[in-house]
Amino acid sequence: MTPPSSFSSPSSSPPPPSSSSSAPSSSSPGLVRRLLAAQHPDLDGPVRLVASGWDNDIYRLGPSLSVRLPRRAEAVPLMHNEQRWLPVLRPVLPVAIPDILRQGAPDALYPWPWSINTWLPGTPATGVPVPGRLSFAADLAAFMSALHVPAPADAPSNPVRGVALSTRSEAMDRRFATGRVPPALRPLWNELVRIPAWTGPRLWLHGDPHPANMLVGEDGRLSGIVDFGDLTAGDPATDLAAAWLAFDAPARSVFRAALDVDDATWERARGWALNIGAAIAADVDPTPEMAAIAEHALREVQLP
Repeated sequence: MTPPSSFSSPSSSPPPPSSSSSAPSSSSPGLVRRLLAAQHPDLDGPVRLVASGWDNDIYRLGPSLSVRLPRRAEAVPLMHNEQRWLPVLRPVLPVAIPDILRQGAPDALYPWPWSINTWLPGTPATGVPVPGRLSFAADLAAFMSALHVPAPADAPSNPVRGVALSTRSEAMDRRFATGRVPPALRPLWNELVRIPAWTGPRLWLHGDPHPANMLVGEDGRLSGIVDFGDLTAGDPATDLAAAWLAFDAPARSVFRAALDVDDATWERARGWALNIGAAIAADVDPTPEMAAIAEHALREVQLP
């Protein structure tokens, strides 16, 4: 993959993560309304929970806004990364990503920073039958090609994304040990982890390239990408794992044909798909949506 250009660093640095609390935080629509009244009283509208992930709760605020609150202290640096870098990345990407309109500060009601973002229209790709995802395979390739350019030196690091695939072997051992990842996939992991590592520059990465983070418009085309909590820089193979996380073989072929990617990077991407799929499968209580992503990925990685 030949990186064409670089995005520059913002001129100001984000504040350090709050250390006022490290315990998991419980949010609710009532809490969101109180936070808005205290810090952004000009914003009002119905509030409802629409997603609750490992790191954040997402609420819809009226017809056009969303509120994103970390669920745990470990997610606070990820929130700062989004607040700092999404305004830099957004103007140069070919599909919509969240626009951070306001920032919320820690206070007596809630211990961590939070964001008010645009609400992006579209249906999560998990709601599109797998064969139908062919219609946005080239769009996703265009998005990744635009994103995967050299990152500045102060781009965020992530110990579990964009790194050498071999560093994930210990975690994979634990996942196989749960019995929730088919043992027949261990020889494939052992093969893929030996693929030559990325030696190019650290490229910008989304970091969490599964279909629940892809939005599809009524025309079947890619309309948006969400959840940049794992935003980092490193090996583009991490993001290219979408080829197996989201697509079947025909769409995967279209996706690869639209990319400038060598065979080693493509095979590492397959390893990353196995790694991410196994991480979801090993979760003790995945949502039905996430369980379906894991099942699909662990089946597809057995194919080219």
